Amino acid sequence: MVLSTRTRRDFLTGRSPEDPGRIFPPGGIFPPGATETSVRSCSGCGACVDACPTKIISIRAGVPVVDFSQGECTFCGQCAERCPETVFPAGPAAGFAHHALIDDGCLANNYVDCQACRDSCPEGAIRFWPRLGGPFVPELDAHACTGCGACISVCPADAIVMKPRHREAAHG
Repeated sequence: MVLSTRTRRDFLTGRSPEDPGRIFPPGGIFPPGATETSVRSCSGCGACVDACPTKIISIRAGVPVVDFSQGECTFCGQCAERCPETVFPAGPAAGFAHHALIDDGCLANNYVDCQACRDSCPEGAIRFWPRLGGPFVPELDAHACTGCGACISVCPADAIVMKPRHREAAHG
């Protein structure tokens, strides 16, 4: 038997359970059953939208989501500072619960010289390695990637997507 993770607030405001394609602002999470610090606490006031200097946050289905096609997250924390609810944890966010992934549509992987993602990555998580008979190929270090999205808006082939980070289960 699967229990619904929908809260009373979700039902009354018309929100649906988490859409796996949605990306929440840094520190904003949507865990099943969470009632404290999480996106479930959002009232949809839009204070975070107004506070975001890069204008990547919008309100969809009553919760804040990030659209990296508009730009990158600089982790300035202004969204959390302006939020009147308990959506964001205390302290600065270190990163997102996802990382970038370069898919098969990448120009460099298809023998077209392009390194726009590397040039835009503030963490240096994207490197290019030589290849015989063609342009350098990208390699993304998922551990170094903060998920800021700087690489997404500059990719001319729309070949970069976000992938959720998988936490390893504790052994013991």
